Amino acid sequence: MSLPAIRRLSSLAILPLAATMLAPAAHATDGYFLNGVGAKSKGAGGVAIALPQDALSIAANPASATELGHRIDGGIDIFIPRRGASINGNAAGLDGDYNGNGANPFVMPEFGYVRPVSDNVSIGLAIYAHGGMNTTYRESPFAAFGETGQTGVDLKQVFITPTVAARIAPGHSLGISVIGVVQGFRARGIAPFSGASADPVNFTNRGTSVAFGSGVQVGYLGRITDEISLGAFYKSKVWTGKFGRYSGLFAQEGGFDVPASWGGGIAVKASDRLTLAADFKRIEYSDVQSVGNPLAPLFQGISFGVDDAPGFGWRDISVGKFGAVYTANERLTLRAGYSIGGNPVPQSETLLNILAPGVVKEHFTAGASLKTGSKLEFSAYAMHAPRNTVRGEGSIPMNFGGGEADIRLSETSFGIAAGVSF
Repeated sequence: MSLPAIRRLSSLAILPLAATMLAPAAHATDGYFLNGVGAKSKGAGGVAIALPQDALSIAANPASATELGHRIDGGIDIFIPRRGASINGNAAGLDGDYNGNGANPFVMPEFGYVRPVSDNVSIGLAIYAHGGMNTTYRESPFAAFGETGQTGVDLKQVFITPTVAARIAPGHSLGISVIGVVQGFRARGIAPFSGASADPVNFTNRGTSVAFGSGVQVGYLGRITDEISLGAFYKSKVWTGKFGRYSGLFAQEGGFDVPASWGGGIAVKASDRLTLAADFKRIEYSDVQSVGNPLAPLFQGISFGVDDAPGFGWRDISVGKFGAVYTANERLTLRAGYSIGGNPVPQSETLLNILAPGVVKEHFTAGASLKTGSKLEFSAYAMHAPRNTVRGEGSIPMNFGGGEADIRLSETSFGIAAGVSF
């Protein structure tokens, strides 16, 4: 990549990067991964691996850059999660129904840019966010244990992904993105558990702790026939620095890497106007100790914050996405989609996940794009994830009074975006 091209990408990134870092994050869709990046993908159920529609498609598959021409896209999401918990049968006095919606709604910008630099090579940049471990309980579920303030956590993750893609044969491309991440985490109102930490001073109510990390993503996109395209991607684990202010909460003295993920997709041009697409994604939550370790080690004498420490107990999940894109006329394009995925939180792990109930499984979406001229278009989408409740089973150990914790989450989001082709 030439120095002028790097400078152009850097200058384009400054404003959206700053806006994304300042915005609060609360996305909790495929666990705490997004169910799509970009308004067009989100309107079509999150499909994008084999169906690039805008510059943000490179977040799903870096190889898409060769198929998008020269364009810039930016959008804003408004995200409204409804999360909560209920506890019953607890001998220590925790019983009750608790509302975790003390912070709502959330506004999140995203940005993408792609540009061909030769007949077969394109470069790009995408900036977007993950998140989802976000709750604010104004009435603490742990008040009976002595907590007097609000309880909740907030995880923000901003991804910056410079990308290069090359057409290796007619209709076939490979791409690679270098992933940079800036993440912040804050916890409050969980002091009653700090006595079980190896570092109780750095367990809760320490403000926001920031860490940086890096990884890599590779992708393939190929046109098999005029009607069928296939795509695939692999995103490595993103190795990050430690949350030093929460070294007594998370395993490995504050470690919180971003899980690896991989998947594939197919897009079929069913007619001149209609394209159908499907994606499959696998997210490896269990490979990150702070996310995947269960709570059980705590009762085997292993403290919070050390290697192999107790965690949220999330398991790996698979997600299927299905989308339809219909070109109504030269100006108007309509979209609809559906996705379904596994729930990462087992019934035995609901107690700690009162703080992070990322348990929705289904998403229903719709969207549209309107071209206002030869270069400018506007897109919009809406998404609803119906409420899913995970009912605890053996979820509160007798050490904490027994009983069960049930957690729940539903989501609604909508967004608008603008794109320009040059």
